[in-house]
Amino acid sequence: MELLVRKTRRLVIRPLRATDYRAWRTANSTMLPKQNPWDKENLPARRLTRIEFRKNLAAQRKHRRTELFVEVAIFTRAGELVGSISYMDLSRGVFQNAYLGYSVMNRHWGKGYAKESVRASFDIGFRDLRLHRIEAGIQPGNRRSIALAQSLGMRREGMKKRSLFLRNQWIDLWVYALTCEDVGVKFRGTRPTLGRR
Repeated sequence: MELLVRKTRRLVIRPLRATDYRAWRTANSTMLPKQNPWDKENLPARRLTRIEFRKNLAAQRKHRRTELFVEVAIFTRAGELVGSISYMDLSRGVFQNAYLGYSVMNRHWGKGYAKESVRASFDIGFRDLRLHRIEAGIQPGNRRSIALAQSLGMRREGMKKRSLFLRNQWIDLWVYALTCEDVGVKFRGTRPTLGRR
């Protein structure tokens, strides 16, 4: 199995590649108007160039090597980019933890892509990144994300008060979590080498 790559019934989850420019440009320029506070907006034309895309790829490779931030893209089997999964603030040592972020472009909401890709992201996190624990911090008003976390068996462990500075204010987050044991994966205890992927 290729590192950081998973295929589900309808999706392919993997890092962006140089050949993904057109799919990336289309996905980031054809979103519907912003639907809620957590939704993304189309990128301006100046940020949709091949040069900007190459910069993005270089930054993602660097972040994977240093494990600051590991991001994988969500594609349909037909090659359409529909979203992304992020593993943020990876902690090694005695923690072996990461924060999970997930996003599906609003043109693709309601199709079950988030659930399908986040379920696959657990396998990437626990097997490829060799994490022991994955956490999602979710704002109390984000009912869809809370429902998704619960439907995937993530435990609500409590509220982190004023934990994230976002949109010029400190916000509270519900903490949802899974450990590798929760999904039947044995913790391997050694750090992977992500190399130049």
